[in-house]
Amino acid sequence: MKGSRNSWPAALSGAEAGRLRFVAAWFAAVALTAAAAAAQVRLGIDVLEAQGFAPLKGRRIGLIANQTSVDSQGRRAADILRAAPGVRLVALFAPEHGLEGKVAAGREFPDSRDAASGLPVFSLYGPKATRAPSEEMLKGIDLMVYDVQDVGLRSYTYISTLGLAIEACAKAGVDFLVLDRPDPLGGTRVEGPVLDPKFRSFVGQWPIPLVYGMTPGELALMIAGEKWISKSRWISVIPMAGWQRKMTWRETGLAWVPPSPAMTDPERPFYLTATAYLAQIGGVSVGFGTPHPYQCVAAPWWDARLLAAWFARKKLPGIAFDPVSFTPRRGAYAGRKVHGVRLRLTDPAAAPLVPINFYALDAARELAGKRLYAEAARQGRSFAMFDKLMGTDKVRRALAAGVSGEELARSWAPALERFRALRAKYLIYR
Repeated sequence: MKGSRNSWPAALSGAEAGRLRFVAAWFAAVALTAAAAAAQVRLGIDVLEAQGFAPLKGRRIGLIANQTSVDSQGRRAADILRAAPGVRLVALFAPEHGLEGKVAAGREFPDSRDAASGLPVFSLYGPKATRAPSEEMLKGIDLMVYDVQDVGLRSYTYISTLGLAIEACAKAGVDFLVLDRPDPLGGTRVEGPVLDPKFRSFVGQWPIPLVYGMTPGELALMIAGEKWISKSRWISVIPMAGWQRKMTWRETGLAWVPPSPAMTDPERPFYLTATAYLAQIGGVSVGFGTPHPYQCVAAPWWDARLLAAWFARKKLPGIAFDPVSFTPRRGAYAGRKVHGVRLRLTDPAAAPLVPINFYALDAARELAGKRLYAEAARQGRSFAMFDKLMGTDKVRRALAAGVSGEELARSWAPALERFRALRAKYLIYR
């Protein structure tokens, strides 16, 4: 399969309670050629179905799923597994936003029952800080299947659910299978600060960069292989067929199902990565209350054309900055006209994203004499969530010291190189 590795070590030593085994279950698949007019990726669930569900036969299955858990034809994974011969699906488990993806961010929800199948749905974002399957939830299950579409950001909680579920299942003697899916930000992009374990939280569980460039299957192998959890056991990954690391979502040929209410189209993760952390600092509009949230950087005191020219001088690849003026309906400038730029991807795979948050702070200082971090600090703004999202307090301290966006981005380079070297042995797709 083009872009994929043809072998994987069957075992790694040093496991607790027996041997920790990593199995990348390779199945025959149709490779895509570089000359193909339109790429078509087959998801892990598609490959599993093509192979007759062999790894699931005769087992009692739990499924971690949400609205993204569909095959390339749009059919629910839960319905596919229920109808599969020899497969017994006994329970569903829902991450943040719920089984249907309709629960607001940060809002907990209780256990329920799936209307279509009648199966119990256990909440992994429930009351009493339930964030992993309990021993009671796992009774009667001997294999947990994970099939959730992520966006490729460390601060997105689905990968926290992934690792904590692997740990909980290992403690209960339950094997774990990941049905792999694309990284919408691409498999080559690695950006931002690496998480300091002292700042570990549910929006940052693992010591990886803010943008880590791995699929859920690859990350699952890394979480267990690097022993970032207290216990792990048999983990299997069903890889995709036809996915290549540089692919954007639109190149996959797959329909986009929003992983959360805010992720309405496959470009939204790029824009969110470029402005969401700037929004945490405040002082500008990033487009909330407009049809283009996360896609703008604007304020009443900016000149749109001057700001566009400032960003143009940066010569950032893969992204353009168009002058714009608008009146947001939400945020500090609700009802006031603001001026700035609207981000436009020209080559999504090449565009740097995380640094844009901090370049905007430089532009505010250079063009308008605004020191946005200092102003926010003087106003008593809390940066607790900012530190959690960054996975460190070093970024905040650098901003307080007046470090520029370019200096800040350069400071991440050594840790990012170490991460690239560490993750190399877990990459399934080459």
